[in-house]
Amino acid sequence: MEKSDLKHLYWRLGFGISPAQLEEYKQLSREKVVDLAFAKAQSLQSLSIDLSPFEILREKGVRQKMTTDAFRSLRQKGRQMTRDLNYMWLQQLSLPEAGLREKMTLFWTNVFVCRDNMVWNTLWYNNMLREHALGNLRDFLKAMARQPAMLNYLNTNKNVKSSPNENFVRELMELFTLGIGNYTEKDVQEGARAFTGWSSNRQAQFIIRDRQHDDGEKTFLGKTGNWNGDDIIDIILEQKACARFICKKIYRYFVNPQADEVRLQELTDFFYLHYDIEKLMRYIFNSDWFYDAQHKGVKIKSPIELLAGIQKVVPTVFNKEKQLFYLQKMMGQVLFYPPNVAGWKGDRSWIDANTLVLRMNLASTMLNNMQIEFQEQAAFEDDFEDFYRAKKKRKTHLKVTVNWELFEQNYRNQTVQELKDILIATTLDVDTARFIDELPATDKRNRCVQLMSLPEYQMC
Repeated sequence: MEKSDLKHLYWRLGFGISPAQLEEYKQLSREKVVDLAFAKAQSLQSLSIDLSPFEILREKGVRQKMTTDAFRSLRQKGRQMTRDLNYMWLQQLSLPEAGLREKMTLFWTNVFVCRDNMVWNTLWYNNMLREHALGNLRDFLKAMARQPAMLNYLNTNKNVKSSPNENFVRELMELFTLGIGNYTEKDVQEGARAFTGWSSNRQAQFIIRDRQHDDGEKTFLGKTGNWNGDDIIDIILEQKACARFICKKIYRYFVNPQADEVRLQELTDFFYLHYDIEKLMRYIFNSDWFYDAQHKGVKIKSPIELLAGIQKVVPTVFNKEKQLFYLQKMMGQVLFYPPNVAGWKGDRSWIDANTLVLRMNLASTMLNNMQIEFQEQAAFEDDFEDFYRAKKKRKTHLKVTVNWELFEQNYRNQTVQELKDILIATTLDVDTARFIDELPATDKRNRCVQLMSLPEYQMC
């Protein structure tokens, strides 16, 4: 397999390729390389944290008996643990073995968007996305709809027979499966009735409150029956618009931000047959057109992709984990904190006058423990929500432990000049290539930082 194709594939299904992988896989066929990626994706590395401090909240009447200070302290602990979860996941994304399943999990977080203030709900939702990331869309949607985090986020918990709440079913169709124009307001109203009674108990387990469920006849997307929530999802999946909606999301994320109608129809027809996500991704990665020059180096890396990519090349540990939150916030993407139910816009929205300078300086700032001006909050230590209020600026040095020794070991067989062939996903223009080649002779560490500071490194 050609090296340029390997780099392209591994930035799409993961967060870059190592020199060792590049040398090993160039001897293999495309089908074999893709098979290896999917074989590794069968491994499920769920996130895990100690939730025992919150077990007390599951007991009946405990919340009412707690003092205000005790409850506030528990909430603050929950926020800190969500930050721990954020750091943990970003480190996992940066691991050498992180590949397709983690990339798919990151993708789905911005499709089935959800946010919850309870750390255990956040944890379970993320692990649910990871579990179903390459599975069947039907099972995925039904699992997502039952998650306590989603039941809270879009008010399904408040959806009762006497007063149907339309929030979840509206977003299910508009933002998760069909898109605007493929359903009516009547479908929203009837669909909401089908999800009445869906809720969770104190143990954060999914339940259906039978007395609150409307078991009457409903007409949804042209079909009439005594539908429940699962039936609604099944009927949605009967619409080819659903397959097209998901395929367009996948195409724009994994292939090219500009969707090609011919290819999109091809993928829609394929995916609609079984709604098998793994088969769809295999189909894409094995297609000749996926490797066309027009698709290489055309995606702007998200802040998380940028951070994970840098850390994958040069392993780092943030000694002050909160600094990693500041960087995410300043670049516009904080894991577990989507801006709204529509998620992050992505692509060109990642770049503006402020973020471009930060992004281009990010590698040198991180890897050289340089000074950076943070726009942070006085109360951030205690309350992550305060991050969005009462801003102040101060300069501080990043506290990062950089494992240059592992970098040197991984890149020992590459010359300084060869680094750019691995680190840069796109072809450098003539002037930039000449500029890099004419730089004074330096060591690999400095050249690595120089390459990661190029505008072209922002692309994949």
